[in-house]
Amino acid sequence: MSHIPTIPRQDEPRPIWRRPPPPPTPPAGREPIFTLPTSVIVMVAVLGVVHLIRGQLDYRDDLSVLAWFAFIPARYGDVWTMLPGGLAADIWTFVTYAFLHGSTTHIITNAVWLVAFGSAVARRFGAVRFWLFSAAAAAGGAAAHLALHPDEAVPVVGASAAIAGQMAGAARFVFDRQGPLVFRRAADERLYRQPAKSLLETLTNRAALAFILIWFAINLVVGLGGSVTGGVAIAWEAHLGGFVVGLLAFRLFDPVPRA
Repeated sequence: MSHIPTIPRQDEPRPIWRRPPPPPTPPAGREPIFTLPTSVIVMVAVLGVVHLIRGQLDYRDDLSVLAWFAFIPARYGDVWTMLPGGLAADIWTFVTYAFLHGSTTHIITNAVWLVAFGSAVARRFGAVRFWLFSAAAAAGGAAAHLALHPDEAVPVVGASAAIAGQMAGAARFVFDRQGPLVFRRAADERLYRQPAKSLLETLTNRAALAFILIWFAINLVVGLGGSVTGGVAIAWEAHLGGFVVGLLAFRLFDPVPRA
């Protein structure tokens, strides 16, 4: 016999179907105070490891490291032919000098500025573009120093030119109306990926222009005053070269399309 469902009468209670309650919302955790991009952490770590290794070398071995990897303008002139590495070193020292530092104070100072300004650029560019952009700024700094100090035998070391490029790159977008500094919400990654203005528009931004002018003024005062740190002269020309490359090359590395 087939089963025929019965229709309940009007006075019979109908079943009530209810949706299951939503799962409880987990308590919001505290945001970390420092949220550094991995690429910045790795860069600081590499600089630190290189400096620690050099600290374990004797004087002659450390001089050999400088001869192979520091940037020495005399390498490109006719008066100095004893430097090792040949043509390959002529190329790689435009970048490798940035991994060497003259003192612990030198590397700590650079690490602080790298974290402060490199983090914004790394969040926007991503790891690969960030490293290439920094290398380009370092090369630009070396080229500027070479142009003003041809045939000089004093080695140039330090990541200052690369970090100067990072400062310039950050100035291209952090001061915009929807940038992270204006909104004061540095933890929101979306603020680092707003379309950047052109260089001309950046220079019409009062905050960005003030930052750029103050940066140039400080470096010119340091350079023209013959500032010396730890017994070593500051290669301020390399700073200027790296900063200019950062300003001009920003668009080539920026992955965010223009508005």
